[in-house]
Amino acid sequence: MSRWSVYRWLLLVLLLTGTGDTLTQEAGNRGYLLDISGIIGPATADYIDRSMGKAEKQQAELVILRMDTPGGLDTSMRVIIKRIIGAGVPVVGYVAPGGARAASAGTYILYASHVAAMAPGTNLGAATPVGLIELPKGDEGKEASNEDTEKKGTPSTGSKERKLINDAAAYIRGLARLRGRNAEWAEQAVREAASLSAREALAKGVIDLLASDLDELKRKLDGREVQLPMGSRTLNTDNLELERLEPDWQSELLSIISNPNVAYILMLLGIYGLIYEFANPGAIVPGTAGAISLLLALYAFHVLPVNYAGAALILLGLALMVAEAFVPSFGALGIGGVSAFIFGSLILIDTDQPGYGISLPLILTLALATAFLLVIVVGMALRSRQRPVVSGKEELLGAEGLVLDDFSTQGRIRVHGEVWSAHTDQPLHKNQSVRVTGRNGLVLRVMPTTKEVNSS
Repeated sequence: MSRWSVYRWLLLVLLLTGTGDTLTQEAGNRGYLLDISGIIGPATADYIDRSMGKAEKQQAELVILRMDTPGGLDTSMRVIIKRIIGAGVPVVGYVAPGGARAASAGTYILYASHVAAMAPGTNLGAATPVGLIELPKGDEGKEASNEDTEKKGTPSTGSKERKLINDAAAYIRGLARLRGRNAEWAEQAVREAASLSAREALAKGVIDLLASDLDELKRKLDGREVQLPMGSRTLNTDNLELERLEPDWQSELLSIISNPNVAYILMLLGIYGLIYEFANPGAIVPGTAGAISLLLALYAFHVLPVNYAGAALILLGLALMVAEAFVPSFGALGIGGVSAFIFGSLILIDTDQPGYGISLPLILTLALATAFLLVIVVGMALRSRQRPVVSGKEELLGAEGLVLDDFSTQGRIRVHGEVWSAHTDQPLHKNQSVRVTGRNGLVLRVMPTTKEVNSS
């Protein structure tokens, strides 16, 4: 190898090394913006998890969670928080724009973020689990007993509710201590549903900084040190390029089917399709569509807080309505089935979180439609099965005909005004009455009856 060839190879290696360093530097100087808007649910958790994975793979400088949420499901919130705590990139919780809020689950996520920021005119707090009342306090700040509470005329809190509130308070208190923020106010947000404006939150040490927009946020983040699982890291947000990540098709699909109303409809469509397929074997399309719908519904129920007693009541209601078509119960089974169906639908989703209940008008509409389909339509189908066959191959079985010519084995007969070839095991005479006992292609098997018709 010549000396110039060696120089060319060395130059190529240097160029590739420099390019790799440049690419690493560009990847490290990129940030991702994720929007959390509306109710936090399984689709939100999936969106955050996928986006965080991409940010870690690209070695991004940071991830900004821009929030405007009234809260959401506890299970989804905890999935997001676990992802943030174990993240390989810094996560900045940012409540924006002005007028936005990080209530309930949003407050927990903000506390879990490595840096907590808010825009002026925003608020956070009200982190008491939905459906639970505030724990009563004694004169010394301790929890009062149920007996003391009843004497004061304040609703008492049951042991289950106390456990849930204590668990939520301990959870957010732990997050506050992890990030060095105000743990006392965090507990007040849970026990007393306390809320704060952005400036009050900064003054109380609940958040780390105020920023009117993303540009100001980047300026204030530059040089800030954060703690990651692998050690401390200083943020370099000077000339940081922010890329907004939208939910992919999988997260969008999960968002659609995890809507309780959509999951509820998918479940019923799946059941209807399978019932039709079992009643009419070979239809294929209803059974296939029903199976797909039912599988999607089961996946949605897997990520939703489902009350299986409600699902059992729905299935019982459907069974009773089907039984009404078979058993003459004068409507008792049908009414019981509709009632079980409605009650099961009402308690199917086991949460009081707004936005995650099933619409009552939808329940009533589908209950009446289901009763009509299963009681009336199935009943009509059963009655139609009991009617004699009036067409097709089966209709000829048992039909009576008239012999046209004398024959001993093969001859002609007239059945329903049509001339057929017939086969017999005993001799037949002209104008003799016969009955069809079988069919082989276009040849009927017949046997004589007792009566004989005269030719006159």
